[in-house]
Amino acid sequence: QVQLVESGGGLVQPGGSLRLSCAASGILFSSYAMRWYRQTPGKERELVAGLTTGDIANYFGSAKGRFTVSRDDAVNTVYLQMNNLMPEDTAVYYCNVLVRWVEYWGQGTQVTVSS
Repeated sequence: QVQLVESGGGLVQPGGSLRLSCAASGILFSSYAMRWYRQTPGKERELVAGLTTGDIANYFGSAKGRFTVSRDDAVNTVYLQMNNLMPEDTAVYYCNVLVRWVEYWGQGTQVTVSS
């Protein structure tokens, strides 16, 4: 059974940083690309960053230049380092993996950027 568990969210002031973690189980983690999404109330879930098995990263929207995605295959975990956070980054952040054409999601972790 594939499980994804996010952690690391919280309240941070504008300009601050957070590092999110997503621990995966039930898959051969090193064989799968991983993605981070975020969602705010009333909006669709949006893709923030993706990381291939070859450590090729892609960033989308306002994440470019501020966020860094990485992975540690030894501990089956993908990370999202978020710097220079802005109030617009407030959202629930989810990690995602596609396994045999089925998408799996974690429960999400809340990030709130506010002074």
